[in-house]
Amino acid sequence: MSILSSLGRLVTEFSAARARYQTERAIHWLPIELQQDIGWPEAANTRTGARRWRWLERSKSCVLA
Repeated sequence: MSILSSLGRLVTEFSAARARYQTERAIHWLPIELQQDIGWPEAANTRTGARRWRWLERSKSCVLA
């Protein structure tokens, strides 16, 4: 395996992980009711809802800083 093919594979994996992260962030900003309608698994768990708000507060503080 050449260095370029290894690098290409790493870039592809990073790109997929970044897209997945951005999708999850976008879905987390949706109202809980809409998340449940689309079948997002974390929306059904009430404990995750509390974690979601802590995550949002941390992300807002990072943006403001």
